[in-house]
Amino acid sequence: MWKDFKGFIMRGNVLDLAVAVVIGAAFGGVVKSLVDDIVMPPLGILMGKADFTNLFVVLLDGPKGAGPYLSLADAKAAGAVTMNYGLFINSIIGFLIVALAVFALVRVANRMALMPVPVAPNEKPCPFCATSIPIPAKRCPNCTSQLT
Repeated sequence: MWKDFKGFIMRGNVLDLAVAVVIGAAFGGVVKSLVDDIVMPPLGILMGKADFTNLFVVLLDGPKGAGPYLSLADAKAAGAVTMNYGLFINSIIGFLIVALAVFALVRVANRMALMPVPVAPNEKPCPFCATSIPIPAKRCPNCTSQLT
């Protein structure tokens, strides 16, 4: 059983998948930073709010203190139940960036894929009976016509 498991793990597809998962996790961190630190601040300024992470709706005041809460951290510290739509917007933008990157990668990979080399024809039609005959043939095997 150990030998079969070792053979399964050492196959190329499993190792490729493991590498892809590790790179994907690292890429996820880069995309999160891109969204949180680069994309969202200017978008937040354009929308009139400086920080999307503090966009939330209080569904139930917390037992440790009633609202209004100035930030999501204050609401969570008070134990309030909140709907965090700003964090959801950040997640959607992060997803769209990852989807765009994967789309671009797949598109480049498809363009780089080897196109099949056209096969040189090895047959030609007989000019008299239109059957397929080998190119070097001197006489048609079907109609026995002499070919030039």
